[in-house]
Amino acid sequence: MNFKLLRQLFSLSDLRNALLAFFVVFGGLALTLFTVWAQTAGRPKLAGAGAVASLIFVLLILIFVVPPLARNASAEASQMNLPFEFTLGGAIFLGLISIVGFSAWNTGNNLLFLFLSFLASAMIVGFTVGNFCLKKLDVKMRFPETIFAEQATPILVSLHNRKRFFPSYSIVAEVRGKEREKSLLAGELKKILPAKIAERLARSPIVKLTLDYFIHIPRNKTVENKAEHVFSYRGRFIIKDFELSTKFPFGFFRHRRRLPAQAAEIIVFPKLASIEDETENLPLEIGKLVTQKRGLGQDLLSLRDYQPLDDLRRIDWKATARANRLIVREFSAEDDRKITIFLDTRMPEENDGAEIILTLRERIEAEKKGKSAPVSARFEKGVSLAASLLSHFTEEQAEIRLVIDGAKGDFGIGKEQLYNALKRLALAEPRFEKNWDFSTETLEEIFTEKENSYTFFITASGESDLPDELIQKTKVVKF
Repeated sequence: MNFKLLRQLFSLSDLRNALLAFFVVFGGLALTLFTVWAQTAGRPKLAGAGAVASLIFVLLILIFVVPPLARNASAEASQMNLPFEFTLGGAIFLGLISIVGFSAWNTGNNLLFLFLSFLASAMIVGFTVGNFCLKKLDVKMRFPETIFAEQATPILVSLHNRKRFFPSYSIVAEVRGKEREKSLLAGELKKILPAKIAERLARSPIVKLTLDYFIHIPRNKTVENKAEHVFSYRGRFIIKDFELSTKFPFGFFRHRRRLPAQAAEIIVFPKLASIEDETENLPLEIGKLVTQKRGLGQDLLSLRDYQPLDDLRRIDWKATARANRLIVREFSAEDDRKITIFLDTRMPEENDGAEIILTLRERIEAEKKGKSAPVSARFEKGVSLAASLLSHFTEEQAEIRLVIDGAKGDFGIGKEQLYNALKRLALAEPRFEKNWDFSTETLEEIFTEKENSYTFFITASGESDLPDELIQKTKVVKF
């Protein structure tokens, strides 16, 4: 068992809160038993003191024990398909109804009964109208083909109201899904917890993305809004379903309705960063290759005798004069620029102080809230550099190829090739290793390929950990 990871699940504040909750709950029970004993033994003063102390303990329970339990229950309820939930205003209103109802029953005052009926009617009307607002609504969402992290992404959201006579008001449209099939923390949890508990905690939580707020949807009409959403991190978002909710008319309830969605996923590409430092010292003709075949280049390949249909502009008149026959020039073809981007996903297990590492407990809580940060901010910088280099050389009309560890891609040119490479980068994950012995089998294979011209090697390791041949034959970019 990894006790270092196990300590990250608990802290001194957790132990303090557990002891305080234990003391408050069992202290309250003990005082209750003491009050009952004092009352039975005929000691009214002790019974009164015990009752007052019991009320104090009840107040402490309401302050220290109930709120954490309520937060956990709310988090669990958000993952369930509940048709409605009480808002804070609704809970206060329900408490007011209880107080008025008890007072009316206790006093028999007709005015209180009248006031109670008014409050109950408002609660029932609010529930009925809010539930009816969500009936016969359809939602559609359209998003662009390319989505980059930390950039505003326009999303078109439309709501269609199929009700013939009644409009809908104050509708919030959300999309629900998962960022991954399994939690990124699954491997670490299995090291410190039993298999069943680890599997339960490693379930990827349902994440909600708020699409837009619709004030009014007329009857038999469709309303389309353009919203902008910023995805904080690269990765995948697997769409599960849509959720429509409303607090109309009084805000006592938050009604919810789930609508199925077509199976789809959103791929968020890595953030594009500035790469001026990585490209400023590169020659302008980097990646340009001259091949030993005929073409339309500018380098002379050979001289040969003139043949019918040859272009007269290719006749070499000096060679023709010497040979007393028509001689034409043949030029070599020039391949496009060919660039290989090699991403080394190895990361050191020890933190060198360059970044803030969250504890296991903090990462679990962040993932449950749908705000899970990357495992390593340093690795994200490397992925961003690789994406930026790919984008830069695509604009330069170069043929690009992405290699992630030993997984090689094919050379290609254009936007489609770029997007395929960015998709692979969006799903890349770091490998934390103690042993930094580097194997150059994959690189040797790349170096011996004739079509390869220039390689960027993006790595977290220093030059002292890399072979000399690798440093000489590639442009090493450290992140």
